[in-house]
Amino acid sequence: MTILVTGANGFVGRALCAALRDAGRRVRGIVRQPAGNAAACDCDEIIAGDICGGLDWNRALNGIDSIVHLAGRAHVTRDSTPDPLAAYRRVNVDATRRLARAAADCGVRRCMFLSSIKVNGNASQVPFTERDAPRPADPYGRTKWEAEQALREIAASSRLEPVILRPPLVYGPGVKGNFLRLMRAIDRGLPLPLASIENRRSLIYVGNLADAIIASLDQPAAAGKTYLLADDEGISTPDLIRSMARELGKPARLLPFPPALLKLAGMAIGQSDALSRLLGSLQVDSGRIRRELGWRPRYELACGLRETARWYYQRPNVDSNN
Repeated sequence: MTILVTGANGFVGRALCAALRDAGRRVRGIVRQPAGNAAACDCDEIIAGDICGGLDWNRALNGIDSIVHLAGRAHVTRDSTPDPLAAYRRVNVDATRRLARAAADCGVRRCMFLSSIKVNGNASQVPFTERDAPRPADPYGRTKWEAEQALREIAASSRLEPVILRPPLVYGPGVKGNFLRLMRAIDRGLPLPLASIENRRSLIYVGNLADAIIASLDQPAAAGKTYLLADDEGISTPDLIRSMARELGKPARLLPFPPALLKLAGMAIGQSDALSRLLGSLQVDSGRIRRELGWRPRYELACGLRETARWYYQRPNVDSNN
């Protein structure tokens, strides 16, 4: 079986391609820009090209049994694009529709699409489930929802079998964004005024996500389904910082501070969204995929954080805004 993976050299893509190769699968990767050879992301073959246009889909899909569509425009903390919604829609919706149409025309059966829990919403005191009505609150979540609908529309008139996965925040070796920034702050010993936060957030380790993707590719019961994913343990922001600090071998410098004042400070400096993710709750019920596909997270939180900390200290010491 040959699997086509878009975004093969990304954070999730690298972990998935390695897991697929370990499982004895042949992997063809699509990347926007060539970054060395195929072995760099555990692929038998690399095809470079822009999924938004110009990619030779006949070549890319020749001999392909299943697709894992990871490529997309990720959540951007400081988005300077004049029209963020249009920029997200071009990559997340239009490119997904183009891929799904080409896959259907080429007779590909299974297409796994990595969506996001942001389709459900940005916060939840009660765990989200697949039964909840989508309530995306930002361009990223909105376009992931639109992409899901585009995929289902094409599947309705073809033999394509879509499977949609909605993970929460993904962490692990190679992580970027706010998770990496938080690790840097802990490593540098910066005091964090987050000790008074009482919340609960679901996460998923990248190795667990890769396992769930493989399960969704293999099992007939997954065809046409949407699954929410999460690790076994939800965790509060202060406890996450303590756990990260322990694995980094650093003290957790947590200070008490009223959350309401933190929110006001976030508004004043234009960081409301980032602070909301630290202060609020977002919980996920992943019972459906566990019942229907028998998927279970293989890695516990402590193990995932340990592997992430090991990567953090081994990575090239290059400062980045990512």
